[in-house]
Amino acid sequence: MTNIMLVDDLQYARLGYKLMLGKASDIVIVAQAGDGRQAIAEIERLESAGGPLPDVVLMDVRMPVMDGITATREITRRWPAIHVLILTTYDEDDYAYGGLDAGASGFLLKDASAAAVKDAIHAVANGDAVVTPRITRQILEHGMPRPTAGREQQKLRDSFAALPPRQREICTLIAEGMTNEEIARKLVLEPATIRRTISRILFTLQLHDRTQIAVSWLKSHASQQAMSMVRTRRYVSSSADNPLQTH
Repeated sequence: MTNIMLVDDLQYARLGYKLMLGKASDIVIVAQAGDGRQAIAEIERLESAGGPLPDVVLMDVRMPVMDGITATREITRRWPAIHVLILTTYDEDDYAYGGLDAGASGFLLKDASAAAVKDAIHAVANGDAVVTPRITRQILEHGMPRPTAGREQQKLRDSFAALPPRQREICTLIAEGMTNEEIARKLVLEPATIRRTISRILFTLQLHDRTQIAVSWLKSHASQQAMSMVRTRRYVSSSADNPLQTH
């Protein structure tokens, strides 16, 4: 069972998602909020009451009082087990990038089908990354838009440098856009071995999922030749005919 929270300042939008997900037997809406501040307060209330916390938050971006990016950063900092899925429109790419930088596990378009939304919720709840191919291509073409300060970048580089060589290699391949199966074939290892290694990387670097490994790697190498290499591949998927790709 996956518990979710809906965060959108438009009541009809929340109602739409509620109706969309209402027939899913394995998804339960445990909370709703009209802005980022209300979302944080609602999670605090659930925590104090001993109730179930959301596994996944569907987070709008443009909201009054507190926007979705600020709320995402606060939620992922205070409740690392909660995954945030940013809901974006075609004219909000910069907000989507900001969501990834704030700790979101992925994003998809607001006009995604019910099946795509359900698949995304399950994927994010399982620690996978979720993006749409269109925004994936934008990331590859333009990179992460927010520059990383020198001290922060050096800290990221040091963190990756401290990993064993095999783990560093896998981080590089994740950032290049390879799936677990592709990495396994390249390194002549079992996919299960790759999954276990990624779990160890996430624990060591205190990251949430593959998305954050890729984002952190990109930021740590932002001024190096490796960035041009990454731009030659897809970040999660380059498939143009599939509305949702997960890893």
